[in-house]
Amino acid sequence: MSARRAFHFAPFRYLFFARLLTVLGNSIAPVALAFAVLDIGGSAGDLGIVVAARSIFNVAFLLIGGVLADRYSRSKVLVWSSAIAAFSQAVVAWLVLDGSATVALLALLGILNGAAAGVALPASQAMVPQTVPAHSLREANAFIQLGINGGTVIGASLGGVLASMVGPGWGLAVDALGFALAAPLYLMTRTSAARTGESHSNILQDLRDGWQEFIARSWVWVIVVQFTLINAAFSGIMMIVGPIVADASFGRAGWGFALASQGTGLIVGSLIALRWKPRRDLFIGVLLVLLCALPLLVLSQHPTTAALMAAFFVAGVGFGQFGVVWAHSLQTHIPPGKLARVYAWDAIGSFVAIPIGELAAGPLTAQFGIPRLLLACAAVVVIATLAAACIPAIRRHENGVVVRREGDERE
Repeated sequence: MSARRAFHFAPFRYLFFARLLTVLGNSIAPVALAFAVLDIGGSAGDLGIVVAARSIFNVAFLLIGGVLADRYSRSKVLVWSSAIAAFSQAVVAWLVLDGSATVALLALLGILNGAAAGVALPASQAMVPQTVPAHSLREANAFIQLGINGGTVIGASLGGVLASMVGPGWGLAVDALGFALAAPLYLMTRTSAARTGESHSNILQDLRDGWQEFIARSWVWVIVVQFTLINAAFSGIMMIVGPIVADASFGRAGWGFALASQGTGLIVGSLIALRWKPRRDLFIGVLLVLLCALPLLVLSQHPTTAALMAAFFVAGVGFGQFGVVWAHSLQTHIPPGKLARVYAWDAIGSFVAIPIGELAAGPLTAQFGIPRLLLACAAVVVIATLAAACIPAIRRHENGVVVRREGDERE
């Protein structure tokens, strides 16, 4: 078996740098867009409309993206989605720089950009096994997660710098440039299409087949349910309540440092997963998600910046480790021709929970108070994680290097 690194393979290099450019752009865009809306006199409600428009269509097009990625060449799906995203963001940048942007126009273009991102996500995740040999797949996933986590941290910081120094319009222009540069890289991957043998089926049938594949393995849907609850509590409620606590205690800068610590932890966790390969790695990864209860507990008890930074870092390590193992598990156990659709159902379970948590944060805070709500969220994380860890299919799960094909035995 070859000992060559994942980066030796040209398709993987192209995919890695294309995703890195996309992540950088997508991390710059929210910061730049927020300041762009405010600069044209928009209110917090206007900003919410623009952000929600993109998010809704992003989720709505995930399933369509999964079907397209399983039917056709994933590289071509990514080329077209990148081209559409580049066009939409370039128009947004032009409108902002020209001074002719309106909330309605930004929302409409956000819809187009969100749809393109929704189509791209399942294809980009399911494409990794097509770029490297099976024995290099775990390493490839670790590098992909490193790129995503590092790009997110750098992009968010760069977005703030660009918005403050040269204006939000130029930040959005950099986002558009990132998508434009990613498109030819996706084209050069030149991987074969993952055929399902169902080219004559309709979209609804493809969606049903993807759903059946998703629910056929208990370890898959149980973990998605686990993260639906965790994302609502951690990424939804806490990200709304956290800034409120920061304003009342340790300050906005401290909150920023804490989030940056989580990003650093994600990178460290991905690096650990690159080297540490325990036999029951999915079970261990699921248990490590317990660590994300720590920031919720610290935030509920008169937090300091240092304590919160430490808690977020530890949580990031757990998330980073799990992310690599989860991607590897799906790619080595789901038939290649249905992998993108399973990724799409996984993404929906994760993404839908976040706005639900964000919307619920205000009423729940008013009803129970911030400390109680955060403690309840920590309890949700612990209960959901321990319940998932009790599932036999998760405890027994092992990651091999051979990707299973249609008709293989399911757990």
